[in-house]
Formats: sequence, C-alpha cells, structure tokens
Amino acid sequence: MSRIAKEPVELPEGVEFNQNGNIVTLKGSKGELSLELNSEVELKQDENVLSLAPRSGSRFSRAMAGTMRALVANMAEGVSQGFERKLELVGVGYRAHLQGKKLNLTLGFSHPVVYEAPGGISLETPSQTEIVIRGADKQQVGQVAAEIRRFRPPEPYKGKGVRYANERVILKEAKKK
Repeated sequence: MSRIAKEPVELPEGVEFNQNGNIVTLKGSKGELSLELNSEVELKQDENVLSLAPRSGSRFSRAMAGTMRALVANMAEGVSQGFERKLELVGVGYRAHLQGKKLNLTLGFSHPVVYEAPGGISLETPSQTEIVIRGADKQQVGQVAAEIRRFRPPEPYKGKGVRYANERVILKEAKKK
C-alpha cells in the first residue's frame, strides 16, 4: 500500500465535510471544493479525521489511494488557508497592473497582454513587477501561474521574462568571436 495513503487527513477547525456517494465536498472559510473519488478507493470518517484505503490489493488501487489522499489533503488545506503563487517580471519596461479581474501585462510586445482571472482565483499586484495569485484550489492556482508565465517565459541569455518567485534561471554564455 502507498505510504502516503496510510497517513490520515485531519480536517482543520471550521472545515465541513460532506460525502454523497463518491463525491467528497469540503467547505471552509476560503471556499468550497468537490472531488469525485475513484471507485477503487474507500473513505472512512472518524469525527474530523479522514482515512483513505484501497478497496483491493491491486497496484492501481494502491496507487489511487495515495493520489486521492493527497488530493483530499490539498482540498482541506485550500478551503482553510488557501494557496498562493508569486510571479516576478524581469526586464526593462515589463509591468503588470490590475483592472478589476483583468491583469494587463506589458511584456515587450507591440500590444498589451490582457489576462482575465477565472472564478475562484484572486490576483494582486503589490508592485509593477510582482503578481500574487491566490485561491483555494491548488491545481487551479498553479495552472493560472503557468498560463501567465507562458506569455513570456524567461529567456536563457538575459533572463528577461515572467518567472516564479525564487526561480533560478541559468543563463547561457554569449557567443564568442
């Protein structure tokens, strides 16, 4: 059995748990998230502790038990604390500013890039070169960060572009004469 699946998931205070068949719903201060459990995984609740176990001894069942446990644990953390991802803009003239739910990016193109945040995600620009993405769903926060980064990923010669905070960009050496 997966070692991750053996760990129980403790629900933080203020998180409500509801199970309707294979659908698990967690509700907290940051929002509400739902997940459809795989049919190979069994979920048991003991007050505010959830434990997941494989229904059979098959390799797939054991693997799915670990995966589902990780997803439920991320949901519990997301609805109670939320997730955050920071992006930095590196380059002369590269700027970001927020207009409502739309993020306007100036990334050295002949036109401004406009990105509209999906539901459940909040964007913030503490400075012109920083973007903070917050939300309850870990996968959605990471996906939005990746989509914004995809507009202008860091290039390997000067390091200009949109990068994750604390991302190390290894620069290539310029061509020798």
